[in-house]
Amino acid sequence: MATKKEIDEIKEAVYDEDEKSVKKKKEGKTPELSDLPGIGPAAVAKLENAGIFDLMGLAVMSPATLSDAAGVSSAVARKAIQAARTILELGFSDGVEYAKKRENIIHITTGSKNFDELLGGKGIESKAITEAFGAYGSGKTQLGLSLAVNVQLPAEQGGAGGKAVYIDTEGTFRPQRIKQMAEGLGANPEMVLRNILVARAFNSDHQILLLEKITEMIKSGEPIKLVVIDSLTAHFRAEFTGRGQLADRQQKLNRYMHELMRLAETHNLAVYVTNQVMANPAQLFGDPTTAIGGNIVGHASTYRLYLRRAKQGSRVAKLIDSPNLPDGEAIYYVTNYGIKDNE
Repeated sequence: MATKKEIDEIKEAVYDEDEKSVKKKKEGKTPELSDLPGIGPAAVAKLENAGIFDLMGLAVMSPATLSDAAGVSSAVARKAIQAARTILELGFSDGVEYAKKRENIIHITTGSKNFDELLGGKGIESKAITEAFGAYGSGKTQLGLSLAVNVQLPAEQGGAGGKAVYIDTEGTFRPQRIKQMAEGLGANPEMVLRNILVARAFNSDHQILLLEKITEMIKSGEPIKLVVIDSLTAHFRAEFTGRGQLADRQQKLNRYMHELMRLAETHNLAVYVTNQVMANPAQLFGDPTTAIGGNIVGHASTYRLYLRRAKQGSRVAKLIDSPNLPDGEAIYYVTNYGIKDNE
């Protein structure tokens, strides 16, 4: 019969790995994929090749998807996913606990106090998708460029002290414009440009792939706090033409929007997307301008803004949809130094 010492040694040898992960978290250490039961170095390498780098990415997978991606059995996949969800505490919480989780929300100023007030007083927020649509020349790209500069400001000045990722689908990113905005803030133009990571997306598949690259960069230590996509629907609109391909386009766009939201939630960063428009022929009265993407984009976006030109060179931002703010409008100007309250 085994002695008590031998029994303790056996228990230690078979100590469940998911319990080890929970213990690691309590000790203040960040659990990793390799800490999960059944997920060894080979499986971790396969997951990283599939774009899964952290526990959140694993926790939201289905057992079948994990089984295929990592080459493990469905039983092991189910156990690993359950362990990840336990560590991340992805169950229900009361309203008070949920409010505490949102205390780490960051805000990025637009550069205009009027515009910031429209968005609750501090600008766009993290863990959310802010969509701006409007006709060409309405200032969508200018707002994106301004946010990419302002995110680098310290928190007390309306920034997040981080870097921006700029996914350019229409060839609108201009370094010279960034330099102008940086000079307006009294910042070093070269340093500001270095803190904006730019990628030119040439089709919708490339645009989707770049989201995985963002996760890789964050894992490697890049302090990314803002993702700008200018524009969201350009490639989807060009590649899927006609009513026969509408369902396929919307399904692909839907998956992309959900990946964007997961990225924002997982890494506590802000997402700003611009959207193209069309004229609704069925609109007999009022403004016929309608955003591309339909209800898919409308439901996935946390905040929706309609930007348009106004009198004397000004612009108007109209808040169309928000989970917590009333509809309203703000007047602002696009100046040489970015988004401002006056010329």
